[in-house]
Amino acid sequence: MEILDSGTGELFQKPDPDAHRAYLREHRSHALTSKVMTEQEAVNKYVQDGDYLCYDCTMLMRGPSSLVREIIRQKKKNLGVGGRFTYMIINLLVAAGCVNRIDIGYIGVGNALKRAFDEGIKVSEWSNSAITMRLLAGSLGIPFIPIRFLGGTDAFHHSAAKLAKDPWNNKEIVLVPALNPNVSLIHVHQCDIYGNARIYGPSVSPVEMAASSKKVIISTEEIIDNEYIRRDPGRTTIPYYLVDAVVEAPFGAHPGEVAGRYNADIERINEIAGAGADPTGKAMNDYLEKYVYSVNNHLEYIDQRVGLERLLKLQQAMKIKQGYE
Repeated sequence: MEILDSGTGELFQKPDPDAHRAYLREHRSHALTSKVMTEQEAVNKYVQDGDYLCYDCTMLMRGPSSLVREIIRQKKKNLGVGGRFTYMIINLLVAAGCVNRIDIGYIGVGNALKRAFDEGIKVSEWSNSAITMRLLAGSLGIPFIPIRFLGGTDAFHHSAAKLAKDPWNNKEIVLVPALNPNVSLIHVHQCDIYGNARIYGPSVSPVEMAASSKKVIISTEEIIDNEYIRRDPGRTTIPYYLVDAVVEAPFGAHPGEVAGRYNADIERINEIAGAGADPTGKAMNDYLEKYVYSVNNHLEYIDQRVGLERLLKLQQAMKIKQGYE
């Protein structure tokens, strides 16, 4: 295949489908065993310094917020991040000193990011869809995948993509490398103890992300009996054999929403945005101290920093519930 052009961005995760398969054969059992643990146990066991991290959705919609707060609380370092469709999660991770490299689809703006880039965080630019296609390639066990976008843009030249000649018709096509994250975080509506997870409403690519990752941590609004999974298997979004840990986290997406269960907490979202706009960094440090470091876990965060009255109002504000329960 003839390569016509190459982006200048750094490739943070070199595709190696055979090594990925070998890792999964050795480390992931298909036995039906309980994977339930606390967020502290899951993050301590499955998120290591230097890992490449991905997550499905955003802090605004079904983001794995409780797990992200725990990563910050445990002061994980030198993480790579696939930044798709995101904004606040990247800002928080960068401000907390957890990140040293980012593949950018969309990551928003903010002084925490500006300071980090000025201080040398490595960046490769893609697009939301290109990173998603990289995850699809990783899930399929192929080293790269052709796409019909990204070429001819500045993003292409700041990525690690390649422009090639299609061997069948000699037309130009863009190739993006597969992405196999070390660990991915996915928040879901329901899950059994084995990891069979259900997602309702808007989504991005949870199945592709789970299938492409070496380790997968599921946080769930509720743990349901496996009997319900067996009665209606067609509602299972992510099968158990792709999952390593299950964390029960009611309101785990707060301050974002979970479709059919509760609305986003706009006031608290604006609080993060305001902290990120402070050029001194003090407001963001104060935010992290108040909502992350000063509580020991997600339940303390919900009890001491949000409160039952506020949560009930967010539940009541979610009007469309049919099909999400």
